[in-house]
Amino acid sequence: MYVEIRKAGFVNKGAELMLHAVLQQLAKRYPAAKRVMEPGRPGSPYPYAKRSELGLYQKAWLWRKGIAFGDLARFVPTGLREQYGVVLDSEIDVVLDAAGFAYSDQWGPELSEELARSSRRWKARGTKVILLPQAFGPFESQRSREAVKAFVDQCDLIYARETISYQHLTGVVGEMDKIRLCPDFTNLVEGVVPDSFDAELHRVCLVPNYRMLDKTTGSVAGGYVPFMQRAAKMLDERGAKPFLLVHEGEDDHRLAREIAEAAGGLPILTEADPLKIKGILGQCQGTVGSRFHGLVSALSQGVPSLATGWSHKYRMLFADYGFEEGVLDINISDAELAAALDTITDPQRHAQLASQLSEHSAMLKERSREMWSEVFSVMDACRVGRTVSVKGEPKPA
Repeated sequence: MYVEIRKAGFVNKGAELMLHAVLQQLAKRYPAAKRVMEPGRPGSPYPYAKRSELGLYQKAWLWRKGIAFGDLARFVPTGLREQYGVVLDSEIDVVLDAAGFAYSDQWGPELSEELARSSRRWKARGTKVILLPQAFGPFESQRSREAVKAFVDQCDLIYARETISYQHLTGVVGEMDKIRLCPDFTNLVEGVVPDSFDAELHRVCLVPNYRMLDKTTGSVAGGYVPFMQRAAKMLDERGAKPFLLVHEGEDDHRLAREIAEAAGGLPILTEADPLKIKGILGQCQGTVGSRFHGLVSALSQGVPSLATGWSHKYRMLFADYGFEEGVLDINISDAELAAALDTITDPQRHAQLASQLSEHSAMLKERSREMWSEVFSVMDACRVGRTVSVKGEPKPA
């Protein structure tokens, strides 16, 4: 069976964590399945070296002006394609879309329209299409709404991460059994603690996000860095041993330097492996962050966290953990910020919140396991005539 993993890349560490989450589940259920990823354009977040490290096959893919030129690879003999690990789009049995947050007016209608075109082609070929848990919407533009109607019609299963995303989808197409709710599925991934990490010297982690500058209004963008600087200074004054963790790219690193310098030169850690990032966050006493998957990684391990965010997904994430007040307005007063930081630094409040988060995490992880069972049921019923290895046992798909 050929399974394409779509929209999970390597630059965004949240996207890479989702990729690992998918690969781990596929390895358990379908160890013989060939995992496939499209190459993308030069400079895309899907470099060959990274794909090859994970044993991913390469989809022959080139899309220009609405024409799928990658299909021309069918003229290459099958044996030669197999020798180089190249798979045709027409050979894909299942597409698992792990976009995270792509289909929304906030990113423009083009991504939704591309999914509509692609899913139409896949359905005609008998390919199963599943949108793994992700955020959706809003969809106010007519182009976006038409694209949503098209791709929902073609998909076999669609998971919204929370109720607002669910409402954005069903507000366009109505309620359907195939549109379901499930939290972010990276909560099942185990982190790896780097040998070099010293948890005694790094207690409270601040994770900046450049999107707080380019995806927010002027007042929020202008106040974000000062807010993070205030939080860093207060934590340092409390002896909480704060440090900065760069979750993604040079833009985040620049913000980390600004925040660290304002607090007198706090440590800055940079880690390329998303599993190690999760491992670091799991060792912390608390976090103050703006990267969605950094917050998922902390909360799912019962680590008390505070957040600022640029879309509805942050507020809904904290609602899943019963801690909506953990999403802060950057314009709160120093007194209000100090009270919020007590949830991390006060031993009694920290213990209470950690226990609450762990209880919610256990329930959310169980829902993620149920989601994968539903996904596997669809995958087991994929294209007739294929043989699918499920835990080593041949089974008609």
